[in-house]
Amino acid sequence: MTSEKIILGIDPGTTVMGYGVLKVTGRQASMEAMGVIDLRKMSDPYLKLGHILKRVTGIIDAYLPDELAIESPFFGKNVQSVLKLGRAQGVAIAAAIQRDIPIHEYAPLKIKMAITGNGGASKEQVAGMLRRLLNIPEGEMPDFLDATDALGAAYCHFMQIGRPESPAHFKGWKDFVNRNQQRICRPPSK
Repeated sequence: MTSEKIILGIDPGTTVMGYGVLKVTGRQASMEAMGVIDLRKMSDPYLKLGHILKRVTGIIDAYLPDELAIESPFFGKNVQSVLKLGRAQGVAIAAAIQRDIPIHEYAPLKIKMAITGNGGASKEQVAGMLRRLLNIPEGEMPDFLDATDALGAAYCHFMQIGRPESPAHFKGWKDFVNRNQQRICRPPSK
């Protein structure tokens, strides 16, 4: 029997928040849905957070995802923007926690690398590659690239779950030695 899994991807935002739903059957992925939560007409930041909670919970209840893949906030120079984005991300995470959904967070660079092989890829390049990878008809591509960014987070997670643990990355020989004491041969004590 082929296993099925639903992955919900979220691209956090306080103006437009993207979501993408990926259905995984065995080793094949297909797009179930993608769209945005449009917050542009809302001015009160707390009402925006309430709307995010309501909409993300509704998406979870509609698609019953097994896992959530969410993009981590990009750390820019504007601290207030990062704080607002972190709040939006936290509310989306809280919606998943309410439904006992495991959460996986991915940096934008990692998502772009997983989809295009280029960490500096543009949103348009990510959208184009997802369209090809998932056979999405041109007419079904969304107006907002936040939706394809969210689908990209879900696809990045799909790629991660299909692979064995990647080898540990070390900062240098000193880091390797510190993290592998059991593998080091030491001369006998005198």
